[in-house]
Amino acid sequence: MAPTPGTMKKPIPTHFLCIPLTASPASRAQLAASLAAFRNEVCAAPAAGGFDVPPDAVRPVGTMHLTLGVMSFPPQPTGRGGVAKSEQEDCETPRDDGQSGRRTPAGLEKAKEVLAGIGLRAIWREIMRGRQGDAVRRLEGMAAQRKAVPGTGLVKAEGEEEGKEKEEEEVKEEEKEGPRITLRGLASMQPADKAAVLYAPPVDQFGLLQAFCERIRDVFREAELMVDEDRPLLLHATVMNTVYVKGNKRDAGGSRGRGGRGGRGGRGAKKWDRLVLDARGILDRYEDQLWMEDISLDKVTICKMGAKKVIVDGEEDEAYEVAAEVNF
Repeated sequence: MAPTPGTMKKPIPTHFLCIPLTASPASRAQLAASLAAFRNEVCAAPAAGGFDVPPDAVRPVGTMHLTLGVMSFPPQPTGRGGVAKSEQEDCETPRDDGQSGRRTPAGLEKAKEVLAGIGLRAIWREIMRGRQGDAVRRLEGMAAQRKAVPGTGLVKAEGEEEGKEKEEEEVKEEEKEGPRITLRGLASMQPADKAAVLYAPPVDQFGLLQAFCERIRDVFREAELMVDEDRPLLLHATVMNTVYVKGNKRDAGGSRGRGGRGGRGGRGAKKWDRLVLDARGILDRYEDQLWMEDISLDKVTICKMGAKKVIVDGEEDEAYEVAAEVNF
């Protein structure tokens, strides 16, 4: 019997498409300094002005990224004679990844090909030219309205023309440079008094970065490579996530640490569940925090789920294994 939509299991994510935020020394230096200061402050005891946040909840600098979507490429089951089912049914041949004879899923190979064929600069150029067209139409509309005012048409028209030329020059310069990313502020994925994930949103006044990322995501959706998360794309860099706190689950009726504004707390439950924090004080303090500023978008990558321990410049860090990448 074929599974109904209500009984189908959700695919387990194995990879994700993202914009890495530590691809350059400049971005890494900015984020490392910001996260170190944040960790020192929020993990301190309340008596010292902190919020008693478990240190493991604050994400390592090497894991910082903007997720564009998740993908599921589970290990392929073996069919008759040791041949992968995809070879029998779909005629797609998985490739050896060069590590202990493991075979790369055919879906991942397709995702790599799609990523390699994406023209990031062409997508950005299209978005910027769309913005330029919107700006020109806006200025022309303003000029038309002002011409209706007696005695002001000529002066205002000249001003509008200068504004149009300036706007066009700015758009051309931004088109040439590519997207630039600034992270400012702090928000919660959950209600602030029961928070598990806090993130820094990118500054995107005109929605250009959002449009750029959605366009890239759509390419993978059209290729049927993305897991449908049934929600809009929320660009965010995770700063804190309690799922990484060792022993972070608690029994029914129990709680970790203190409740109250900015302290640790928990929800009543009949089973073990995720550690949540009252993050209202943290959000208030860091609502205008500048995490990184004016950093160029260097690449888009496909990464494997699960960060691994690494050493960078003699310091212990964590990073996701990169399966494929394309430069801007």
